[in-house]
Amino acid sequence: MRGRLLALGAALALTVSLAACAPQAPTSPTTDAGTTGGASAGTGPSDKTLSVGTTTDVVNFNPVLGNSRTDSWVTNLMYPHLLSISDTGSKEPNVATDWGYVDDTTGFYEIRDDLVWSDGTPLTAKDVAWTLNAVKKDEAPGTFFGQLGNLDTATAVSDTRVELTLSQPDSSIIEEIGFWGVVVPQHVFEPKGSIATFANDGKDGGWVGLGPFIMSDFQVGQHYTLKRVDSYPLVDGGVPGPAEVVYRVYPDVNTEILALQSGEIDVIANALPPTQVEKLRSTAGLQVIEAAGLGYAHMVYNMDNADLAKTEVRQALAHAADYEAIRTVVLQGQAVSTGSSALMPVLKDYYDDSITEYEYDPEQARSLMEKAGYTAGADGMFPLEFRLIYSLQDAVTSQWAQMVKDSAATAGIKITLQGSERNTYLAQTNEGDYDIYAGNFAIMDDPVTNFALSYLPGGAINYTHVDDPELNALIEKGMVTFDKDDKIAVMRDANKIVHEQVYDNIMYTQNLFFAASDKWTGFVSKPSELLSIVNPLSLASATPVE
Repeated sequence: MRGRLLALGAALALTVSLAACAPQAPTSPTTDAGTTGGASAGTGPSDKTLSVGTTTDVVNFNPVLGNSRTDSWVTNLMYPHLLSISDTGSKEPNVATDWGYVDDTTGFYEIRDDLVWSDGTPLTAKDVAWTLNAVKKDEAPGTFFGQLGNLDTATAVSDTRVELTLSQPDSSIIEEIGFWGVVVPQHVFEPKGSIATFANDGKDGGWVGLGPFIMSDFQVGQHYTLKRVDSYPLVDGGVPGPAEVVYRVYPDVNTEILALQSGEIDVIANALPPTQVEKLRSTAGLQVIEAAGLGYAHMVYNMDNADLAKTEVRQALAHAADYEAIRTVVLQGQAVSTGSSALMPVLKDYYDDSITEYEYDPEQARSLMEKAGYTAGADGMFPLEFRLIYSLQDAVTSQWAQMVKDSAATAGIKITLQGSERNTYLAQTNEGDYDIYAGNFAIMDDPVTNFALSYLPGGAINYTHVDDPELNALIEKGMVTFDKDDKIAVMRDANKIVHEQVYDNIMYTQNLFFAASDKWTGFVSKPSELLSIVNPLSLASATPVE
């Protein structure tokens, strides 16, 4: 089984400092509506515009194709997900009120009966089933399609019940489809032909959605404006708070911070650089809101490179990075070690504390390079060079990439840095155009799914390009194991292989911090930068403080 090929889901995760401690749900004082900073409660729907800063444009308005954070932030306000997520990765109701398995190869969702598309057409189980089948049939590239490898067909058996026939048992697919997949209106998308090629850019009469807001107009490089819908039952009171939400595009997070301080915007969608957290927390007129971290920062070594295909070289690189210094200097102590483990401490049932972090040891790195057959020159450097790519919009990774380069040089390994604009970086990643990939995954909530997508051949985030038969067998066993204790044991064994072979170098995990004007209240924090305080429930719940 080589199921569920997930396209890139991008972003960071952030936490407290003590090594080996799991990230915790935010513990700052909150108002009843879920904000920090002590703002008083709002008064319901208003005539105010809520302005949000972002650092990238929308690439795809079609929500099944989106591959950037801004794509998700904007389209999530128009198209619903079946399930939501908690701070520990467990799934929660959204459009679906119940979900699970009829048997090992049949899953189901029960959905709400009170949701209506913005053109007045009711949402039914037919929309859900059609969306799933269309994404599968047309192979629409993106996160959603990545979950559907074991889906045979989806059927609306009533107006509120969808049943999924699976090609083989899959113990994670129902929750993962529910969380990552969106629902689109069949009556709008089906006449456009392939769901994989429909631009959904509003040029043929505008947008039809089902969220708290609907797109009204946009100008690339400038703004994306969404108007409030009349009824949105998923928010308390049934009507979103802001009259409209406007995403404004800025070149970087520092420019966003200046815009927030001047009152030009009300919220920064991007996570704050660690160095800015305490400064903004103490700035009058602002509030800092914490979101739990369910992802990690990591480096991946492309095994299509003959040098990096050698285990000793990957191990040498793993021992040539000073992780504690990175967490202390760059993350300001706001991150914790995962023990170089893909099973993060926050996933407490799966976490295995016998897996320990790669020790920073330049001499051991040199010894491993020599074992791999390389001899250092008179300058102490080995005769090879690796290109490390990262996103220039990611201020944190930009800083620690330089530290990785410097510490690797101490071990005699030359690394050149190539920072690119985010969408260019994503394209390089998808094309395998790198030796070392440095980046972040926003939400790694299900170990079986994460491993299938990260380490199985063809997995859409298999950036190491690994194909290890023993690891493949364990992941595939985990996918058909429904007993949780048995599944945990299988995935821990798989994780030991990933760690020993350095198929992934997980560096830290963290809780994230976001800034907003204290003239707004009601934000509802959700885990990761992908959701944070710009998730649909949060922006629909926001109201101006009187």
